[in-house]
Amino acid sequence: MSNQTAVTEFLLLGFSDIQELQILHFVVFLLLYLISLLGNLLIITAIALDHHLHTPMYFFLMNLSILDLSSISVTIPKSMASSLTNTRSISYSGCVTQVFFFIFFAETDFVLLTIMAYDRYVAICKPLHYETIMNRRACVQMAASAWITGILYSALHTGITFEISFCGGNVVDQFFCEIPQLLNLACSDLYLIEVGFLIFSSFLGLSCFLFIIVSYVQIFKAVLRIPSKKGEHKAFSTCLPHLTVVSLFFSTAAFAYLKPTSSSTSGLNLIVAVLYSVLPPMMNPIIYSMRNKEIKGAL
Repeated sequence: MSNQTAVTEFLLLGFSDIQELQILHFVVFLLLYLISLLGNLLIITAIALDHHLHTPMYFFLMNLSILDLSSISVTIPKSMASSLTNTRSISYSGCVTQVFFFIFFAETDFVLLTIMAYDRYVAICKPLHYETIMNRRACVQMAASAWITGILYSALHTGITFEISFCGGNVVDQFFCEIPQLLNLACSDLYLIEVGFLIFSSFLGLSCFLFIIVSYVQIFKAVLRIPSKKGEHKAFSTCLPHLTVVSLFFSTAAFAYLKPTSSSTSGLNLIVAVLYSVLPPMMNPIIYSMRNKEIKGAL
């Protein structure tokens, strides 16, 4: 790439220049990372070992936990290492790698949440056809399509981003390589292509979000028609965890990427980034285990 000669490394934003606060940052991030690691590994292990959980819903949940575990591993370990070694630098290739995998896991997560909404729709609105529609082959194909979509989208997005020439300095105003902050360093008109791609991505994201909303409108209509209160409660209990996870994921991501970066302070950027990159992977296993009796029983 032509801009590799101009920029060979980036400087990430540190949480503090005071050594004691750097150690505090390391400890806090370590605790958050271990909570996320333990929670998602427990979900994956429980689903893999308990044959009662070998159903489409839990198959997709296991994929979600793998994605959450992977996405948080892209940003947190590097930030912790930077605090311990008191260095802010990340190589150009390291930044490219971080951007690629972060987008890959986030996009796959996004598609998978949409598929999980469709799974709940079929289970509640078309229960007699559920096993036919959501058979093993269909579930594997849906999960594979989510992962493949994530790879292709991430490769395209990362390629467009790093075709831009960075001559506005090399200081990224974030604790990891975040695309909106990288665009602030652009000095060529190519960044307009990336902005256009972000708008297109937002349109696709909104389409998926509307699909999820429409699915849940149909689900709630079907649930309210269930004569048994026990059946109604069971239907709601299987949907609420997913709806909570979707709300958490979309609200934090939308707030992070729709806010104007130019008017945001570094402190606000850091807080928002922690919210959307750390909070969902950590909270998802807690949400599912608290609201799901089968998961709690397996654990």
